[in-house]
Amino acid sequence: MKKTYILLFLLILAGCSKKKSTYKVEDSLKDSLINYFDLANDQTVSTSRRFQITQRAYNIVMNQENDSIHRVNLIRIANRFYNLNKLLDYEKTVRTLINNSKQADDTLCLAKAYSYLGDYYGEIIKPDSAYTFYFKAEKLFLTSNDFYNLGRTRYNKAFLQYNLSDYLGSEIAVFNALRAVKGKDGKDLIFDCYNLLGILYNDLGEFAKAIEYNAKAYAIIDDDINSSILQPRAMSLNNMGLVYQTMKNNEKAIVYFEKGLSQENLLINQPSVYAMLLDNLAYSKFKIGQTKGVMRLFEEALKIRNKLNVKTGIIINKVHLSEFYAFEKDTVTAISLGLDALETAKKSNNNRYELVPLKQLALLQPKKAGAYTSEYLRINDSLQKAERSMGNKFTRIEYETDKIKGEYSTLELKNRNLIYLFGFFIIIALFLYIVKSQGTKHKVLLYKQQQQQANEYIYNLIINQQNMIDTSRVMEKKRVAQELHDGVLGRMFGVRMNLEGLNSFNDDLAISQRKEYIIELKKVEQDIREISHEMNREKSELINNFVAIVDNLFEEQRKTFPTKLITKIDRTIHWDDLTNLIKVNLFRIIQESLQNCNKYANAKTIKIELLKINGNISLEIADDGAGFNTKMKKKGIGLQNMISRAKECQGELYVMSNKNIGTKITVIIPLEQKQIPH
Repeated sequence: MKKTYILLFLLILAGCSKKKSTYKVEDSLKDSLINYFDLANDQTVSTSRRFQITQRAYNIVMNQENDSIHRVNLIRIANRFYNLNKLLDYEKTVRTLINNSKQADDTLCLAKAYSYLGDYYGEIIKPDSAYTFYFKAEKLFLTSNDFYNLGRTRYNKAFLQYNLSDYLGSEIAVFNALRAVKGKDGKDLIFDCYNLLGILYNDLGEFAKAIEYNAKAYAIIDDDINSSILQPRAMSLNNMGLVYQTMKNNEKAIVYFEKGLSQENLLINQPSVYAMLLDNLAYSKFKIGQTKGVMRLFEEALKIRNKLNVKTGIIINKVHLSEFYAFEKDTVTAISLGLDALETAKKSNNNRYELVPLKQLALLQPKKAGAYTSEYLRINDSLQKAERSMGNKFTRIEYETDKIKGEYSTLELKNRNLIYLFGFFIIIALFLYIVKSQGTKHKVLLYKQQQQQANEYIYNLIINQQNMIDTSRVMEKKRVAQELHDGVLGRMFGVRMNLEGLNSFNDDLAISQRKEYIIELKKVEQDIREISHEMNREKSELINNFVAIVDNLFEEQRKTFPTKLITKIDRTIHWDDLTNLIKVNLFRIIQESLQNCNKYANAKTIKIELLKINGNISLEIADDGAGFNTKMKKKGIGLQNMISRAKECQGELYVMSNKNIGTKITVIIPLEQKQIPH
């Protein structure tokens, strides 16, 4: 919602020279205007009634003399037309303000009018014109030292560029806006800038920055901002939730959406934000399988958006509903909603909105997928071409605008330049004389400086090389320690337990089993030898046949220990597609967990599940043993190794444990590994 441009005036009325009846008429008009302005902003009054009141105020103001109060009243009327979405009346009022400001040589009001005209062209999707007027307003605010409105205009430019996918230009404009109000009042503008940066970085996939700036936006909200922005906390919480929804962390996204919906009077003050939160909450719940009540949330959000005629929201809402009905196997309804979304997008005069419905319909109607995909690619290509030229177009607008302004002062600059040129030649001659006289000394100093830089460079190379050697040594020690702890010690522990159990037996079976364990000890010896030569045979076998080696580990566990072992491995996982690092670390985590259960848990049952869930490998190891206190600051080397192995695979390890109840370890590793530079 546009912020009202407020100026404070001290009105001094000299009533001695005016008739009593005239004073009463002016006073009555002033009181009427105040009442009209208040009623026009009253959300409890119907839209049609507020529009009538604003028109009455406009008629009164147009009969006023063109003074500062008159122009401020025009600004207030323009704001109310804008809030009512009466764009034609809004433009007419702004054009009047431009003419009157030029007549009165009022730079501030003219700048404000230009920024409002930029808003108008932005609403009717004429970005070239919008950018031109924003640029004109920016120049005037800069010359007037009105830093708040300078920052606000730069923010409007940034928002326009973001909507046109000129992300680089938008990012630069936002930071220019923040620079304008740095160290000055303007928390509401800073909130808007942080909010836009959060949205922008989310679209760019830079989620850490998106979370950072959304958090900054939320942190800056206080009572002052609440008085100028309706429900900023709800907006900020929704944007934060969208970041996590994009990251497919829907559980965390739900927390933010629910917190946003809990804001007081949100449905009354900002129904569009309330509907957005409802839709996003329903979609995140649907994505994690919580389908109960989701349909009601989707339909309530769509009802509000239809009432408000928010086309973008209606399109997204219908696509989400289409996905839900497709999941419920109601393909007919899903296709109908997808077609409705596509039709709404076509009526919006913005091809970008057609992409999401086309993509959904291609999934729902395989026979027509070719046609939908072809249309999708055509629109996407045209948008990309337009986006590539957008930044150059805005630069050209700035250049042409400056060029027109520059032509008015060309003659004056020519005369001034003659004086500057003469003085410049005198300075150059003096400078050349000084340079020549100091040439030898300068060369000596330059040589010494280069020698010093070379020495520093060589020294830094030596230090960096030493640091790399030290780092490699530490990493190698850590790797060998992990292999010894997770592989060798676990197997030696199992052999020792079995040998202790056979101490009291001397029959043929016991002798045969002892021989088997002696063979196992030889294998351990071989493992240690291979570790020392960095040739771990077990790792190679694990990489080549992961499921078989894990099954062997489970079978050995069942033979050796009385604890009941329940296992489940998703056989649909393509282990050959996974990196060796993931398979080795998963095996070691399972091995270390079993060893910990055998040593400390005293459990009756161990349950291990290795599944593919939502594009991730999910490993869950649970026992009903003694448990432990997870809040202990110091963790054992085994648990530290497991955490380290999970992080090596770009995953997370979670531990839940309660005394006398048991322990559950969950490891989530993404199937698609992001490339991390060394």
